[in-house]
Amino acid sequence: MQLSYWERKSFMSDFDTVIIGAGIVGISAALSLIEHDPSMKILIVERGFLPSGASTKNAGFACFGSVSELLDDFDKMGEESTLNLVARRFAGLAALRKRTGDDEIFFRPGGNYEVFKTDEEDFFSHCHDNIHRLNRLVKEITGVDDTYCICDKKIQNFGFSDVSHLILNKCEGRLDTGMMMQKLLTLARTAGIVFYFGAEVRQIEDESTKVTLRLQSEYYVEAKQLIVATNGFARQLLPELEVFPARNQVLVTHPYKNMKLDSCFHYDLGYFYWREIDGRILLGGGRNLFPDTEYTDSLSINPDIQEHLVQMLKTWITPHEFPGIDMQWSGILGIGKVKFPIIKQISENVIVAVRMGGMGVALGTLAGHEAAELMLGISTARTTDVVS
Repeated sequence: MQLSYWERKSFMSDFDTVIIGAGIVGISAALSLIEHDPSMKILIVERGFLPSGASTKNAGFACFGSVSELLDDFDKMGEESTLNLVARRFAGLAALRKRTGDDEIFFRPGGNYEVFKTDEEDFFSHCHDNIHRLNRLVKEITGVDDTYCICDKKIQNFGFSDVSHLILNKCEGRLDTGMMMQKLLTLARTAGIVFYFGAEVRQIEDESTKVTLRLQSEYYVEAKQLIVATNGFARQLLPELEVFPARNQVLVTHPYKNMKLDSCFHYDLGYFYWREIDGRILLGGGRNLFPDTEYTDSLSINPDIQEHLVQMLKTWITPHEFPGIDMQWSGILGIGKVKFPIIKQISENVIVAVRMGGMGVALGTLAGHEAAELMLGISTARTTDVVS
């Protein structure tokens, strides 16, 4: 189908910036740009009729790192790099809450728990022995003396079986993922930011004075500058980027008659997580069990992982009751050899902000803001060049 003259003139060109990806990062970048210059004409294009990555498919954990996760990162990344990343996550959550307001995203503090089963005493002892050290290190980030503490007495309240220890991160919380994205969309639309949903970008043509995005049905959009914020899908457009898709699966049960959980929980270095929501349990994770199949951008369901999640519920998370599974889905993470996001300029006109490492809720707002600052720096440099 061919576009008319009016459609090309009014809808497909004359944008200052186009952003690929209507998730947390993309919308946050657009809002930061428009806050700097309300006259900017910004377009966000999104392949799905809703945001198609992890922004609307995550579990709603406002988290920045459990004890076992941080200790594992110390071994892999070093202490300084890990704490730098934790500080970014903590600052990102604060920036999200400041932009949206807590009530608008149903943010609830109260902390999240890390769970240790009875056959993991050595693993727990390692974590226990390092709590004082971690509390001392993260105090500069959280401002709290005892961010992490043992809460074994709470186990009986939650109804777990075969669980012997809990470590609480009191500075974490939870939010409503749908409300968060609705609020961000409302803020963006109120600011005059334009959205094209169902617009899949097939090719990026980066020229000296503009960027052209080739869409389906031979449509194309032109803009002066581009921000790529597609996270796990980024390599489909920019295969040179060191970001790889990873599928993460989630299920939600039917309502429980006797719900005993009232918080959020992590297990196995954070690869599994669950929470109560509307009298149900949301449980997700398990990609570490099948790494050969889960490094994919397919949104299909791995039945082996789903069965593992179900067995976790039946045998030790809620052994007292299992109401059955109501729904299940997958989301695509953007991960890499390191957990730091990629936020950089890759050409005269193009910025990328991807690889949130499964922490998009925490990192997304800050990543979008930093991408916007890079873009504004390019614009300022161009203006300076012209003046000089």
